[in-house]
Formats: sequence, C-alpha cells, structure tokens
Amino acid sequence: MTVNPKTNNTSRVGILIAYFLIFVVWGSTYYFIGVALEGFPTFLLGALRFSTAGLLLLFYCWYKGEAIFRKNLIQKAAVSGSILLFIDMAIIMMAQKYVNSSLVAIIASSTAIWIMTLDMPMWKTNFKSLSTIAGVIIGFMGVSLLYTEQLISNNNVNEERPYGMLLLIFGCISWAIGTLYTKYRAADSEETNQFSGSAWQMLFAGAIFWIFAVSTGETSSIQWGSVSSKSWFSLLYLIFFGSIMAYSAYVWLLKVRPATEVGTHAYVNPVIAVFMGVGLGNEHVSFIQIIGLIVILSGVCLVGIKKKTK
Repeated sequence: MTVNPKTNNTSRVGILIAYFLIFVVWGSTYYFIGVALEGFPTFLLGALRFSTAGLLLLFYCWYKGEAIFRKNLIQKAAVSGSILLFIDMAIIMMAQKYVNSSLVAIIASSTAIWIMTLDMPMWKTNFKSLSTIAGVIIGFMGVSLLYTEQLISNNNVNEERPYGMLLLIFGCISWAIGTLYTKYRAADSEETNQFSGSAWQMLFAGAIFWIFAVSTGETSSIQWGSVSSKSWFSLLYLIFFGSIMAYSAYVWLLKVRPATEVGTHAYVNPVIAVFMGVGLGNEHVSFIQIIGLIVILSGVCLVGIKKKTK
C-alpha cells in the first residue's frame, strides 16, 4: 500500500491490523448480529451495543490522558455518530421488512461507489485512476454475482420492494456522507485524541437507539431471563470486536488512508459473512458464489493495492 506524505510516520503494521479488523471482523458481525437478534429486539440490541462500547472506550481514552470533553470534538461526534452508526443501521433494519437479505447485501455493497462518487476533494485523483474505477465496478459485479442465484430463485413478488430498495440506497448514501464527514470534518489531527471521537460517536448513536427502544416498548417487553447465552456472547463480541476495535480502526483509517480505499470493506464483508455462514451455520456455497468471491477480492486489490511505496 502507498503511504502518503501526511502519514509517513504511520505504522504499516498498524494499517494492516486496522484493515484486518474492518475487513474480517466486521464481516463476521453479520453472523453474530443474527445470533444476538434471536434474544434481543433490534433497537435494544443497538442501544446495549453502542452505549456500552462507547462508555468503555471513553473510559480508556480518559485513562490514557486524552482530552475527552472538548466541545468541538463532542459536537462533530454527535453528527458523524448519528449518520454513520444510527441512521444507516436503522434504515437497514426497516428495509429488511420489504426486501430479503440477499438484495440488502447487493445494495449495501454500493457503499464504496457512493464514497468515491461523493468524495469531491478526491475526484481529480479517483477519476484519473482507471484501476480504482475498475476495482469499484468489478467489486460490485462480484457481490452481485455472489447472490445472483438467490435472487433468481426468489419467486415471491413483493410490491413494497421498491420502497425497501430506496431505503437501502438512502442508507448507503448516509454511510458514505458520514464517512466523508468523519474524514474531512470530524477527524482529530492530534495523535493523543484519535479514539475519543469514536467513543462519543458510539455514545450518541447508543442514546438514539435507547430513545427508540423505549418509545417502541422494547425495553419493557423483553424477557431478560429468556435471552440465551449465545445471544449474550454475540452481544459481547459485537461490543468489543465489532465496535470498540473494528469501528475505531475504521475511523482511524479514514485519517490516514483514502476514503475510497477504506470503503472497499463493503466488498470484503459479504465474503467473510459467507465463510462464517458455511463454517458456523452449515450453509451451502455454490461454484458461482465461489467465483463471485474471487471477483470481489480482485476488485479490492485494484482499488487498495499500489505497486509502489513512497
């Protein structure tokens, strides 16, 4: 990977670890979210996940000596956290009432395309690079191929499906806008304050999830004693690995890597989700789906890997 002049001192090992977290760990959260939802209602799950992760990360930042109560930091985190963590996830949950999970995955993979399209400061660079454009297109084609069989075999026509698709597209745009806002407006340039912003983002998202969980009656209707140990374990996994580690890595990467490159996680996450489904859920993967995985990885390589290192 090419390290730009602004990040000459950035550890290459740190970058690789961060990419592992947003590629592999985030991909695995698809499985653990499904298991957690067997015991927790949707808004309550988001509330428990993000508020707990935000509090733990904020305490860690305070312990490490970060200035966590800066007004400017909190204000920007409120915006980016609401857009990135709450709006996108809430929209996906609503959209799943109208479209199946296969179509959700296909549309969600367009996130990288929206990031590249809306990243105006990088237009000159992005649209001059044929490899970046080709990688984004090939990656989207790969995800489409991955779920083609399921779409063709779905004979149930849902008249409300267009509304679900519009919701998902809006969710992808919301995530792209939140990503770019975090990169250019909310990112803290001080190395000693690189994770407190992530903590506040999760806290604000968690607070909104709590509002919806209470207003919809989820907090009063849940039977805590009936929640399985698998759901509790999955919640802990989402808190520590999905939020504290992977999301913090995502926000940090936006400071040191191009947003289009970081956005390729939208292609790799479905790949990991499929492997998790095969390994833990005993799902079947066909030959066409295997080819789709290869195409996706090829697209990621075109976008994210450079032959020369500065």
